[in-house]
Amino acid sequence: MDTVKHQKKNTSALKKSKSVKNINHYTNVRGLPSIEKIVSSVEDTPRPISTQIVGTIPEWIKGNFLRNGPGKFEIGNHKFNHWVDGMALMHQFKISNGQVTYKSRFLSSDSYQTNKEHNRIAISEFGTVTMPDPCKNVFQRFLSRFESHKPTDNANMSFVTYKGDYYVSTETNIMHKVDPDTLETEKVDWSKFIAVNGATAHPHTEPDGTTYNMGNSYTSKGSYYNIIQVPPTKKTEDETLEGATVLCSIPSVDKTKPSYYHSFAMSENYVVFIEQPIKLDLLKIMTGKLRRKSISDGLFWDPKLNTIFHLIHKHTGKVSSLKYLAKPLSTFHQINAYEEDGFLIIDLCASDDGQAITSYNIQNMRKSGEALDEVFCTHEDLHGEDLHEYGGLEFPQINYHKFNTHPYRYFYGCGFRHLVGDTLIKMDLHGKRMKVWEHPGQYPSEPVFVPSPNATEEDDGVIMSVVITPDEDKSTFFLVLDAKTFEELGRAVVPVNIPYGFHGTFNATA
Repeated sequence: MDTVKHQKKNTSALKKSKSVKNINHYTNVRGLPSIEKIVSSVEDTPRPISTQIVGTIPEWIKGNFLRNGPGKFEIGNHKFNHWVDGMALMHQFKISNGQVTYKSRFLSSDSYQTNKEHNRIAISEFGTVTMPDPCKNVFQRFLSRFESHKPTDNANMSFVTYKGDYYVSTETNIMHKVDPDTLETEKVDWSKFIAVNGATAHPHTEPDGTTYNMGNSYTSKGSYYNIIQVPPTKKTEDETLEGATVLCSIPSVDKTKPSYYHSFAMSENYVVFIEQPIKLDLLKIMTGKLRRKSISDGLFWDPKLNTIFHLIHKHTGKVSSLKYLAKPLSTFHQINAYEEDGFLIIDLCASDDGQAITSYNIQNMRKSGEALDEVFCTHEDLHGEDLHEYGGLEFPQINYHKFNTHPYRYFYGCGFRHLVGDTLIKMDLHGKRMKVWEHPGQYPSEPVFVPSPNATEEDDGVIMSVVITPDEDKSTFFLVLDAKTFEELGRAVVPVNIPYGFHGTFNATA
Protein backbone atom coordinates (compact mmCIF):
# COMPACT_ATOMS: atom_id res chain seq x y z
CA MET A 1 0.00 0.00 0.00
CA ASP A 2 1.19 3.43 -0.85
CA THR A 3 0.30 6.95 0.18
CA VAL A 4 1.02 9.43 -2.61
CA LYS A 5 0.66 13.18 -2.04
CA HIS A 6 0.19 15.54 -4.98
CA GLN A 7 0.63 19.22 -4.15
CA LYS A 8 -2.00 21.36 -5.83
CA LYS A 9 0.25 24.42 -6.06
CA ASN A 10 2.40 25.30 -9.06
CA THR A 11 4.91 22.47 -8.83
CA SER A 12 5.39 19.26 -10.74
CA ALA A 13 7.05 17.44 -7.85
CA LEU A 14 5.54 14.18 -6.74
CA LYS A 15 5.67 13.91 -2.95
CA LYS A 16 5.29 10.79 -0.84
CA SER A 17 4.51 10.41 2.82
CA LYS A 18 7.65 10.17 4.94
CA SER A 19 6.29 6.97 6.47
CA VAL A 20 6.35 5.10 3.17
CA LYS A 21 9.11 2.55 2.62
CA ASN A 22 9.91 0.93 -0.69
CA ILE A 23 10.08 -2.76 0.08
CA ASN A 24 10.56 -5.55 -2.42
CA HIS A 25 10.15 -8.90 -0.76
CA TYR A 26 8.82 -12.38 -1.29
CA THR A 27 6.24 -13.82 1.05
CA ASN A 28 7.91 -16.14 3.55
CA VAL A 29 5.08 -18.67 3.35
CA ARG A 30 6.06 -21.96 1.73
CA GLY A 31 4.15 -25.16 0.96
CA LEU A 32 0.86 -23.32 0.43
CA PRO A 33 -2.20 -25.59 0.48
CA SER A 34 -4.18 -26.33 -2.65
CA ILE A 35 -7.21 -24.10 -3.21
CA GLU A 36 -8.43 -25.90 -6.32
CA LYS A 37 -11.99 -26.20 -5.01
CA ILE A 38 -12.21 -22.42 -4.85
CA VAL A 39 -12.25 -22.42 -8.66
CA SER A 40 -14.52 -25.46 -9.07
CA SER A 41 -17.85 -25.15 -10.85
CA VAL A 42 -21.06 -25.25 -8.83
CA GLU A 43 -24.77 -25.33 -9.56
CA ASP A 44 -26.81 -22.26 -8.76
CA THR A 45 -29.39 -22.19 -5.96
CA PRO A 46 -32.22 -20.06 -7.35
CA ARG A 47 -34.60 -20.69 -4.43
CA PRO A 48 -33.73 -19.39 -0.95
CA ILE A 49 -32.34 -21.96 1.47
CA SER A 50 -31.89 -21.71 5.22
CA THR A 51 -28.50 -21.40 6.90
CA GLN A 52 -27.23 -22.54 10.29
CA ILE A 53 -26.57 -19.60 12.61
CA VAL A 54 -23.56 -19.86 14.91
CA GLY A 55 -23.20 -17.02 17.41
CA THR A 56 -25.42 -13.98 16.82
CA ILE A 57 -26.26 -11.99 13.70
CA PRO A 58 -27.25 -8.50 14.98
CA GLU A 59 -30.98 -7.97 14.56
CA TRP A 60 -30.50 -4.41 13.32
CA ILE A 61 -28.98 -5.77 10.10
CA LYS A 62 -31.75 -5.99 7.54
CA GLY A 63 -31.12 -6.33 3.82
CA ASN A 64 -29.30 -8.25 1.11
CA PHE A 65 -25.57 -8.90 1.09
CA LEU A 66 -24.86 -9.28 -2.64
CA ARG A 67 -21.77 -10.93 -4.07
CA ASN A 68 -20.56 -11.49 -7.64
CA GLY A 69 -17.94 -13.76 -9.16
CA PRO A 70 -17.28 -16.72 -11.46
CA GLY A 71 -19.22 -19.92 -10.80
CA LYS A 72 -18.70 -22.11 -13.86
CA PHE A 73 -15.20 -22.78 -15.17
CA GLU A 74 -15.90 -25.13 -18.06
CA ILE A 75 -18.55 -25.53 -20.75
CA GLY A 76 -18.96 -29.10 -22.03
CA ASN A 77 -15.45 -30.45 -22.53
CA HIS A 78 -13.90 -26.99 -22.87
CA LYS A 79 -12.25 -25.21 -19.91
CA PHE A 80 -11.69 -21.53 -19.29
CA ASN A 81 -8.08 -20.42 -18.81
CA HIS A 82 -8.38 -17.45 -16.45
CA TRP A 83 -10.17 -16.85 -13.16
CA VAL A 84 -12.08 -13.86 -14.56
CA ASP A 85 -13.39 -15.96 -17.47
CA GLY A 86 -15.80 -18.08 -15.41
CA MET A 87 -19.52 -17.57 -15.94
CA ALA A 88 -21.00 -14.95 -13.61
CA LEU A 89 -22.80 -16.27 -10.53
CA MET A 90 -24.74 -13.77 -8.39
CA HIS A 91 -25.12 -14.51 -4.66
CA GLN A 92 -27.65 -13.12 -2.20
CA PHE A 93 -27.54 -13.46 1.58
CA LYS A 94 -30.87 -12.12 2.87
CA ILE A 95 -30.59 -11.01 6.49
CA SER A 96 -33.57 -10.32 8.75
CA ASN A 97 -34.27 -10.71 12.47
CA GLY A 98 -30.95 -12.43 13.09
CA GLN A 99 -31.60 -15.07 10.42
CA VAL A 100 -29.99 -15.53 6.99
CA THR A 101 -31.15 -17.26 3.81
CA TYR A 102 -29.00 -17.86 0.74
CA LYS A 103 -29.69 -18.10 -2.96
CA SER A 104 -27.68 -17.72 -6.14
CA ARG A 105 -28.37 -17.40 -9.83
CA PHE A 106 -26.21 -17.62 -12.92
CA LEU A 107 -26.37 -14.38 -14.87
CA SER A 108 -28.49 -15.02 -17.96
CA SER A 109 -26.04 -13.20 -20.22
CA ASP A 110 -25.75 -13.70 -23.97
CA SER A 111 -22.39 -15.35 -23.31
CA TYR A 112 -23.86 -17.81 -20.83
CA GLN A 113 -26.85 -18.66 -23.04
CA THR A 114 -24.75 -19.05 -26.20
CA ASN A 115 -22.21 -21.26 -24.44
CA LYS A 116 -24.99 -23.34 -22.93
CA GLU A 117 -26.77 -23.71 -26.27
CA HIS A 118 -23.61 -24.91 -28.07
CA ASN A 119 -22.23 -26.85 -25.09
CA ARG A 120 -18.82 -25.31 -25.70
CA ILE A 121 -17.02 -22.01 -25.22
CA ALA A 122 -18.62 -20.00 -28.03
CA ILE A 123 -17.86 -16.48 -26.73
CA SER A 124 -14.29 -15.42 -26.03
CA GLU A 125 -13.38 -14.18 -22.56
CA PHE A 126 -10.35 -12.28 -21.26
CA GLY A 127 -8.04 -15.30 -21.09
CA THR A 128 -9.91 -17.78 -23.30
CA VAL A 129 -10.41 -17.60 -27.05
CA THR A 130 -13.57 -19.13 -28.51
CA MET A 131 -13.26 -22.63 -29.92
CA PRO A 132 -14.08 -23.30 -33.61
CA ASP A 133 -17.64 -24.39 -34.29
CA PRO A 134 -17.43 -28.12 -35.15
CA CYS A 135 -20.66 -27.82 -37.15
CA LYS A 136 -18.99 -25.55 -39.71
CA ASN A 137 -16.98 -26.89 -42.61
CA VAL A 138 -13.25 -26.27 -42.88
CA PHE A 139 -13.66 -23.15 -45.06
CA GLN A 140 -16.26 -21.64 -42.71
CA ARG A 141 -14.03 -22.26 -39.71
CA PHE A 142 -11.12 -20.64 -41.56
CA LEU A 143 -13.17 -17.52 -42.35
CA SER A 144 -14.39 -17.27 -38.75
CA ARG A 145 -10.80 -16.64 -37.66
CA PHE A 146 -10.93 -13.25 -39.39
CA GLU A 147 -13.89 -12.11 -37.28
CA SER A 148 -13.07 -9.83 -34.35
CA HIS A 149 -13.66 -10.83 -30.74
CA LYS A 150 -17.30 -10.26 -29.79
CA PRO A 151 -17.30 -8.39 -26.46
CA THR A 152 -18.49 -10.58 -23.64
CA ASP A 153 -21.41 -9.56 -21.45
CA ASN A 154 -20.34 -11.99 -18.73
CA ALA A 155 -20.53 -9.38 -15.95
CA ASN A 156 -18.88 -11.34 -13.14
CA MET A 157 -16.80 -8.65 -11.41
CA SER A 158 -18.91 -6.56 -9.04
CA PHE A 159 -22.24 -5.10 -7.93
CA VAL A 160 -22.44 -1.34 -8.57
CA THR A 161 -25.14 1.32 -8.36
CA TYR A 162 -26.34 4.03 -10.73
CA LYS A 163 -29.31 6.28 -9.91
CA GLY A 164 -30.13 4.04 -6.96
CA ASP A 165 -30.37 0.88 -9.08
CA TYR A 166 -28.07 -2.13 -8.82
CA TYR A 167 -26.03 -3.53 -11.69
CA VAL A 168 -23.57 -6.36 -12.17
CA SER A 169 -20.57 -5.22 -14.14
CA THR A 170 -17.29 -6.28 -15.67
CA GLU A 171 -15.10 -4.07 -17.91
CA THR A 172 -16.87 -4.31 -21.28
CA ASN A 173 -19.65 -2.03 -22.54
CA ILE A 174 -22.39 -4.36 -21.23
CA MET A 175 -23.81 -4.30 -17.69
CA HIS A 176 -26.94 -5.96 -16.33
CA LYS A 177 -29.45 -4.16 -14.13
CA VAL A 178 -30.33 -6.43 -11.20
CA ASP A 179 -33.33 -6.68 -8.92
CA PRO A 180 -31.51 -7.17 -5.58
CA ASP A 181 -34.41 -9.22 -4.22
CA THR A 182 -35.13 -11.61 -7.13
CA LEU A 183 -31.72 -11.43 -8.90
CA GLU A 184 -33.56 -11.04 -12.21
CA THR A 185 -31.62 -8.95 -14.75
CA GLU A 186 -31.90 -6.61 -17.72
CA LYS A 187 -29.02 -5.97 -20.15
CA VAL A 188 -27.77 -2.36 -20.47
CA ASP A 189 -25.23 -1.18 -23.07
CA TRP A 190 -23.02 1.82 -22.23
CA SER A 191 -22.46 2.51 -25.94
CA LYS A 192 -26.17 3.28 -26.40
CA PHE A 193 -25.71 6.37 -24.25
CA ILE A 194 -22.11 7.55 -24.68
CA ALA A 195 -19.24 6.79 -27.06
CA VAL A 196 -17.17 4.39 -24.95
CA ASN A 197 -16.03 0.83 -25.53
CA GLY A 198 -16.43 -0.18 -21.91
CA ALA A 199 -16.31 1.08 -18.33
CA THR A 200 -14.70 -0.03 -15.08
CA ALA A 201 -16.48 -2.13 -12.47
CA HIS A 202 -15.50 0.41 -9.77
CA PRO A 203 -17.42 3.68 -10.17
CA HIS A 204 -17.43 6.34 -7.43
CA THR A 205 -20.66 7.83 -6.09
CA GLU A 206 -21.19 11.24 -4.49
CA PRO A 207 -23.48 11.70 -1.46
CA ASP A 208 -26.19 13.09 -3.78
CA GLY A 209 -26.01 9.99 -6.02
CA THR A 210 -23.99 11.49 -8.89
CA THR A 211 -21.70 8.75 -10.15
CA TYR A 212 -18.32 8.94 -11.91
CA ASN A 213 -16.64 6.20 -13.91
CA MET A 214 -14.00 5.76 -16.61
CA GLY A 215 -14.10 4.07 -20.00
CA ASN A 216 -11.89 3.75 -23.06
CA SER A 217 -12.70 4.77 -26.62
CA TYR A 218 -10.76 3.71 -29.69
CA THR A 219 -10.87 6.05 -32.69
CA SER A 220 -9.00 6.64 -35.94
CA LYS A 221 -7.05 9.33 -34.08
CA GLY A 222 -5.97 6.97 -31.31
CA SER A 223 -7.03 5.72 -27.89
CA TYR A 224 -8.67 7.91 -25.27
CA TYR A 225 -9.48 7.57 -21.58
CA ASN A 226 -12.89 9.05 -20.82
CA ILE A 227 -14.22 10.40 -17.52
CA ILE A 228 -17.93 9.54 -17.31
CA GLN A 229 -20.59 11.29 -15.23
CA VAL A 230 -24.03 9.74 -14.55
CA PRO A 231 -26.90 11.82 -13.05
CA PRO A 232 -27.96 11.06 -9.46
CA THR A 233 -31.61 10.19 -10.04
CA LYS A 234 -34.03 8.82 -12.61
CA LYS A 235 -36.69 10.87 -14.36
CA THR A 236 -38.74 7.77 -15.18
CA GLU A 237 -38.92 4.45 -13.38
CA ASP A 238 -37.64 2.33 -16.27
CA GLU A 239 -34.67 4.47 -17.37
CA THR A 240 -31.08 3.29 -16.90
CA LEU A 241 -28.06 5.35 -18.02
CA GLU A 242 -29.95 8.21 -19.70
CA GLY A 243 -28.20 11.51 -19.15
CA ALA A 244 -24.72 10.00 -18.89
CA THR A 245 -22.04 12.29 -20.31
CA VAL A 246 -18.33 12.20 -21.04
CA LEU A 247 -16.82 14.85 -18.80
CA CYS A 248 -13.48 14.84 -20.63
CA SER A 249 -11.23 12.66 -22.80
CA ILE A 250 -7.52 12.13 -22.18
CA PRO A 251 -5.40 10.88 -25.10
CA SER A 252 -3.24 7.85 -24.46
CA VAL A 253 0.51 8.55 -24.48
CA ASP A 254 0.86 5.71 -27.00
CA LYS A 255 -2.10 5.80 -29.41
CA THR A 256 -2.04 2.06 -30.17
CA LYS A 257 -1.01 0.86 -26.71
CA PRO A 258 -3.22 2.44 -24.03
CA SER A 259 -2.80 1.53 -20.38
CA TYR A 260 -4.98 -1.02 -18.64
CA TYR A 261 -6.77 0.26 -15.54
CA HIS A 262 -9.16 -1.51 -13.19
CA SER A 263 -10.30 1.49 -11.15
CA PHE A 264 -9.48 5.12 -10.38
CA ALA A 265 -9.37 7.51 -7.42
CA MET A 266 -11.68 10.39 -6.54
CA SER A 267 -11.35 13.23 -4.03
CA GLU A 268 -13.79 16.01 -3.22
CA ASN A 269 -12.88 18.03 -6.31
CA TYR A 270 -10.81 15.72 -8.52
CA VAL A 271 -10.92 12.48 -10.43
CA VAL A 272 -7.46 10.91 -10.51
CA PHE A 273 -6.61 8.58 -13.36
CA ILE A 274 -3.48 6.46 -12.98
CA GLU A 275 -1.88 5.66 -16.35
CA GLN A 276 0.27 2.68 -15.45
CA PRO A 277 2.79 0.57 -17.40
CA ILE A 278 0.35 -2.33 -17.92
CA LYS A 279 -0.36 -1.80 -21.60
CA LEU A 280 -2.92 -3.07 -24.12
CA ASP A 281 -1.48 -3.91 -27.53
CA LEU A 282 -4.55 -3.11 -29.63
CA LEU A 283 -3.13 -4.69 -32.79
CA LYS A 284 -2.55 -7.98 -30.99
CA ILE A 285 -6.03 -7.85 -29.49
CA MET A 286 -7.67 -7.05 -32.84
CA THR A 287 -5.88 -9.94 -34.55
CA GLY A 288 -6.24 -12.30 -31.60
CA LYS A 289 -8.92 -14.49 -33.11
CA LEU A 290 -6.90 -14.90 -36.29
CA ARG A 291 -3.90 -15.98 -34.21
CA ARG A 292 -6.02 -18.08 -31.83
CA LYS A 293 -4.96 -15.86 -28.95
CA SER A 294 -7.08 -14.38 -26.15
CA ILE A 295 -7.31 -10.74 -25.09
CA SER A 296 -4.90 -11.44 -22.23
CA ASP A 297 -2.18 -12.14 -24.82
CA GLY A 298 -2.35 -8.44 -25.75
CA LEU A 299 -1.45 -7.24 -22.23
CA PHE A 300 2.16 -6.57 -21.33
CA TRP A 301 4.21 -4.84 -18.64
CA ASP A 302 6.68 -2.16 -19.71
CA PRO A 303 9.00 -1.35 -16.76
CA LYS A 304 10.73 1.38 -18.77
CA LEU A 305 7.66 3.63 -18.46
CA ASN A 306 6.79 5.91 -15.59
CA THR A 307 3.39 5.89 -13.95
CA ILE A 308 1.44 9.06 -14.76
CA PHE A 309 -1.18 10.57 -12.45
CA HIS A 310 -3.76 12.65 -14.34
CA LEU A 311 -5.88 15.13 -12.33
CA ILE A 312 -9.30 16.10 -13.69
CA HIS A 313 -11.48 18.70 -11.98
CA LYS A 314 -14.86 17.03 -11.49
CA HIS A 315 -16.94 20.16 -11.81
CA THR A 316 -15.32 21.65 -14.92
CA GLY A 317 -13.91 18.60 -16.71
CA LYS A 318 -10.60 20.43 -17.06
CA VAL A 319 -7.49 18.25 -17.08
CA SER A 320 -4.54 19.61 -15.12
CA SER A 321 -1.68 20.67 -17.38
CA LEU A 322 0.71 19.17 -14.84
CA LYS A 323 1.58 15.49 -15.10
CA TYR A 324 2.60 13.84 -11.85
CA LEU A 325 5.08 11.02 -12.33
CA ALA A 326 6.01 8.01 -10.21
CA LYS A 327 8.18 4.97 -10.72
CA PRO A 328 6.63 2.01 -12.62
CA LEU A 329 3.88 0.51 -10.48
CA SER A 330 0.71 -1.46 -11.00
CA THR A 331 -2.47 -0.86 -9.04
CA PHE A 332 -5.90 -2.42 -9.17
CA HIS A 333 -7.71 -0.88 -6.21
CA GLN A 334 -7.46 2.48 -4.50
CA ILE A 335 -8.33 2.82 -0.81
CA ASN A 336 -9.28 6.50 -0.62
CA ALA A 337 -8.28 9.97 -1.83
CA TYR A 338 -8.78 13.33 -0.14
CA GLU A 339 -7.52 16.92 -0.10
CA GLU A 340 -5.71 18.30 2.94
CA ASP A 341 -3.39 21.25 3.56
CA GLY A 342 -2.88 21.98 -0.14
CA PHE A 343 -2.16 18.34 -0.99
CA LEU A 344 -4.12 15.67 -2.77
CA ILE A 345 -3.50 12.43 -0.89
CA ILE A 346 -4.10 9.06 -2.55
CA ASP A 347 -3.91 5.75 -0.69
CA LEU A 348 -3.71 2.70 -2.90
CA CYS A 349 -2.71 -0.95 -3.10
CA ALA A 350 0.26 -1.26 -5.46
CA SER A 351 3.06 -3.54 -6.59
CA ASP A 352 6.14 -2.73 -8.60
CA ASP A 353 5.56 -5.22 -11.42
CA GLY A 354 2.70 -6.28 -13.67
CA GLN A 355 2.53 -9.98 -12.95
CA ALA A 356 -0.70 -9.94 -10.94
CA ILE A 357 -2.97 -10.54 -13.93
CA THR A 358 -1.14 -13.61 -15.25
CA SER A 359 -0.84 -15.07 -11.74
CA TYR A 360 -4.57 -15.79 -11.86
CA ASN A 361 -4.55 -18.22 -14.73
CA ILE A 362 -6.67 -21.11 -13.48
CA GLN A 363 -3.79 -23.58 -13.80
CA ASN A 364 -1.88 -21.49 -11.23
CA MET A 365 -4.84 -21.45 -8.87
CA ARG A 366 -5.04 -25.24 -9.02
CA LYS A 367 -1.43 -25.79 -8.02
CA SER A 368 -0.45 -27.16 -4.65
CA GLY A 369 2.62 -27.57 -2.44
CA GLU A 370 5.98 -26.49 -3.86
CA ALA A 371 4.42 -25.38 -7.15
CA LEU A 372 2.86 -22.43 -5.29
CA ASP A 373 6.12 -21.21 -3.78
CA GLU A 374 6.88 -19.12 -6.87
CA VAL A 375 3.92 -16.84 -6.14
CA PHE A 376 5.09 -13.61 -4.53
CA CYS A 377 3.75 -10.28 -3.40
CA THR A 378 5.55 -6.99 -3.94
CA HIS A 379 4.17 -3.89 -2.32
CA GLU A 380 4.92 -0.57 -0.71
CA ASP A 381 3.86 -0.72 2.90
CA LEU A 382 1.70 2.02 4.32
CA HIS A 383 2.22 0.55 7.79
CA GLY A 384 4.78 -1.39 9.79
CA GLU A 385 6.65 -4.59 9.10
CA ASP A 386 3.87 -6.67 10.66
CA LEU A 387 1.80 -6.49 7.47
CA HIS A 388 4.45 -8.52 5.62
CA GLU A 389 3.51 -11.56 7.66
CA TYR A 390 0.14 -11.53 5.92
CA GLY A 391 1.43 -11.11 2.36
CA GLY A 392 0.26 -7.54 1.81
CA LEU A 393 -3.35 -6.39 1.50
CA GLU A 394 -5.93 -6.16 -1.29
CA PHE A 395 -9.68 -5.73 -1.76
CA PRO A 396 -9.59 -2.53 0.38
CA GLN A 397 -12.81 -1.11 1.79
CA ILE A 398 -13.66 1.86 4.02
CA ASN A 399 -16.73 3.40 5.65
CA TYR A 400 -17.44 4.65 2.12
CA HIS A 401 -20.61 6.73 2.48
CA LYS A 402 -19.20 8.83 5.32
CA PHE A 403 -15.48 8.97 4.59
CA ASN A 404 -14.86 8.54 0.87
CA THR A 405 -13.03 11.67 -0.40
CA HIS A 406 -12.44 12.74 3.24
CA PRO A 407 -9.68 12.19 5.79
CA TYR A 408 -10.25 8.82 7.44
CA ARG A 409 -8.71 6.53 10.01
CA TYR A 410 -9.66 2.91 9.24
CA PHE A 411 -9.68 0.64 6.26
CA TYR A 412 -10.23 -3.08 5.84
CA GLY A 413 -8.97 -5.68 3.41
CA CYS A 414 -7.85 -9.24 2.78
CA GLY A 415 -4.35 -10.44 3.56
CA PHE A 416 -2.90 -12.30 0.58
CA ARG A 417 -0.41 -14.95 1.64
CA HIS A 418 -2.09 -17.10 -0.98
CA LEU A 419 -3.52 -16.35 -4.43
CA VAL A 420 -6.78 -15.38 -2.72
CA GLY A 421 -7.46 -13.72 0.62
CA ASP A 422 -6.67 -15.93 3.62
CA THR A 423 -7.14 -13.33 6.39
CA LEU A 424 -9.23 -10.25 7.11
CA ILE A 425 -7.30 -7.17 8.24
CA LYS A 426 -8.35 -3.91 9.88
CA MET A 427 -5.85 -1.07 9.53
CA ASP A 428 -5.74 1.89 11.91
CA LEU A 429 -3.84 4.79 10.36
CA HIS A 430 -3.36 6.32 13.80
CA GLY A 431 -0.34 4.50 15.22
CA LYS A 432 -0.19 2.01 12.34
CA ARG A 433 -2.01 -0.67 14.30
CA MET A 434 -3.75 -3.64 12.75
CA LYS A 435 -6.24 -6.30 13.80
CA VAL A 436 -6.45 -9.68 12.04
CA TRP A 437 -9.12 -12.36 11.72
CA GLU A 438 -7.73 -15.67 10.51
CA HIS A 439 -8.44 -19.39 10.65
CA PRO A 440 -6.37 -22.03 8.78
CA GLY A 441 -8.12 -23.44 5.74
CA GLN A 442 -10.65 -20.60 5.60
CA TYR A 443 -10.49 -17.97 2.82
CA PRO A 444 -12.48 -14.77 3.42
CA SER A 445 -13.70 -12.57 0.58
CA GLU A 446 -13.58 -8.79 0.33
CA PRO A 447 -14.78 -7.21 3.61
CA VAL A 448 -17.74 -4.84 3.39
CA PHE A 449 -18.36 -2.27 6.13
CA VAL A 450 -21.96 -1.62 7.23
CA PRO A 451 -22.50 1.17 9.82
CA SER A 452 -24.59 0.63 12.93
CA PRO A 453 -27.82 2.62 13.28
CA ASN A 454 -27.05 6.10 14.66
CA ALA A 455 -23.30 5.42 14.47
CA THR A 456 -21.14 8.28 15.76
CA GLU A 457 -17.66 6.80 15.23
CA GLU A 458 -15.98 5.80 11.97
CA ASP A 459 -15.69 2.10 12.85
CA ASP A 460 -19.05 1.76 14.61
CA GLY A 461 -20.60 -1.06 12.62
CA VAL A 462 -19.93 -4.53 11.28
CA ILE A 463 -17.76 -6.17 8.66
CA MET A 464 -19.42 -8.68 6.32
CA SER A 465 -17.53 -11.30 4.34
CA VAL A 466 -18.12 -14.70 2.77
CA VAL A 467 -15.62 -17.32 3.91
CA ILE A 468 -14.80 -20.21 1.57
CA THR A 469 -13.74 -23.56 3.07
CA PRO A 470 -12.21 -25.69 0.28
CA ASP A 471 -11.11 -28.43 2.70
CA GLU A 472 -14.62 -28.90 4.05
CA ASP A 473 -17.64 -29.81 1.91
CA LYS A 474 -20.64 -27.48 2.05
CA SER A 475 -19.26 -25.42 4.91
CA THR A 476 -18.95 -21.95 3.35
CA PHE A 477 -20.29 -19.27 5.67
CA PHE A 478 -21.43 -15.66 5.79
CA LEU A 479 -19.35 -13.94 8.48
CA VAL A 480 -20.16 -10.89 10.62
CA LEU A 481 -17.40 -9.21 12.64
CA ASP A 482 -17.63 -6.31 15.07
CA ALA A 483 -15.80 -3.60 13.11
CA LYS A 484 -14.41 -2.03 16.30
CA THR A 485 -12.97 -5.11 17.99
CA PHE A 486 -12.67 -7.24 14.83
CA GLU A 487 -14.07 -10.18 16.79
CA GLU A 488 -16.65 -12.54 15.37
CA LEU A 489 -20.26 -11.84 16.23
CA GLY A 490 -21.82 -14.63 14.22
CA ARG A 491 -21.83 -16.68 11.08
CA ALA A 492 -24.41 -18.31 8.82
CA VAL A 493 -23.23 -21.66 7.46
CA VAL A 494 -24.48 -22.38 3.93
CA PRO A 495 -25.20 -26.04 3.02
CA VAL A 496 -23.87 -25.68 -0.54
CA ASN A 497 -20.41 -25.05 -2.00
CA ILE A 498 -19.61 -21.52 -3.21
CA PRO A 499 -16.58 -20.49 -5.34
CA TYR A 500 -14.38 -17.57 -4.27
CA GLY A 501 -15.75 -14.37 -5.82
CA PHE A 502 -14.61 -10.81 -6.46
CA HIS A 503 -16.73 -7.94 -5.13
CA GLY A 504 -19.98 -7.28 -3.33
CA THR A 505 -22.18 -4.73 -1.60
CA PHE A 506 -24.89 -4.45 1.02
CA ASN A 507 -28.42 -3.48 -0.04
CA ALA A 508 -30.21 -2.23 3.08
CA THR A 509 -33.97 -2.74 3.24
CA ALA A 510 -36.54 -1.17 5.52
